[in-house]
Amino acid sequence: MEGSKGFGGIGENGSSSEGRPPNPLAAACRQCFSIDNSPVSCKKTLVRHQSLVKTRTSDISVESELDHNSDFIPIVRSGAWKDIGFRPSMEDVYICIDDFGSDCGLGNVVNGPNAFYGVFDGHGGKHAADFACYHLPKFIVENEHFPSEVEKVVASAFLQTDASFAEACSMDAALASGTTALAALVIGRFLVVANAGDCRAVLCRRGKAIEMSRDHKPICSKERKRIEASGGHVCDGYLNGLLNVARAIGDWHMEGMKGADGGPLSAEPELMTTQLTTEDEFLVIGCDGLWDVFRSQNAVDFARRRLQEHNDPVMCSKDLVDEALKRKSGDNLAVVVVCFRSEPPPNLVAPRSRVQRSFSAEGLRELQSFLDSLAN
Repeated sequence: MEGSKGFGGIGENGSSSEGRPPNPLAAACRQCFSIDNSPVSCKKTLVRHQSLVKTRTSDISVESELDHNSDFIPIVRSGAWKDIGFRPSMEDVYICIDDFGSDCGLGNVVNGPNAFYGVFDGHGGKHAADFACYHLPKFIVENEHFPSEVEKVVASAFLQTDASFAEACSMDAALASGTTALAALVIGRFLVVANAGDCRAVLCRRGKAIEMSRDHKPICSKERKRIEASGGHVCDGYLNGLLNVARAIGDWHMEGMKGADGGPLSAEPELMTTQLTTEDEFLVIGCDGLWDVFRSQNAVDFARRRLQEHNDPVMCSKDLVDEALKRKSGDNLAVVVVCFRSEPPPNLVAPRSRVQRSFSAEGLRELQSFLDSLAN
């Protein structure tokens, strides 16, 4: 249950805090830097699937949007927890940076909060997850267009991380592995979520679960079409009969997954952006070990009750992990909870009705969430 802290809060159970990390993969990371310690350009090695270029969301300019007047400025507080669960080894990694600008030496890049959070679910070893956890935020802040073109920068950073890890693996075959990745950035009043894989981010908006990511499973029709168009196939729910995710960083060692001209396994993230308001209370992000036993609305209801009790995002993330273990989650667990206000979530008063109801408000929300999932 313990980990190593870094880059503002990598991997250690508890809240994010100050401090710089030791490089988690010293040998691998050296391959991404030249002798003078400047980043090696990876732009020529980036691979983007043609089918994904068409589905990218439009880029936003946070810098211009921040000039608009707003009464609500998020106050970010975060906490995280992880557990090996019933697995023989721990391959989940998380990162929490409540003050992204200061921790990365950028100063006040925007008016308001600037924070970075991420979860990485490794497979075939932990090397890819550690590598992505360290390099993804680094590539974001080193981009000259950050934070003015957040979506474009984050998408590029995912691909750059993937290409850099391919270089590292070519120098050291022992690093061969893969990882899903989900990053959430709070830039001023905006929440930007980028996802490649089956980690998930869920926003609590006045008690209702708003999914800020889509699980990239090979059986999903959109992903299946992309996979088949890229020369791959889906067998028993697995990509090329080998992976149960359709997007991931790494896995360059797996034949037929990635190549110079693309491939069925993509590191291209899917992005979702929303402007935070007074109704937005907190965000839960977690690896699939959490979502195997929690529906999105169920997780929001559970976390909301805990935050009303103690208003502590660290304890809340631990509560979610402990509950997932009680529900017999069979995977590693990593959870991050980000609060957007200093006070706990308020009690919601349901309007009185002349008709007596046999369902609780929570039950109705879960039913609505289930019906929405059927519609999708």
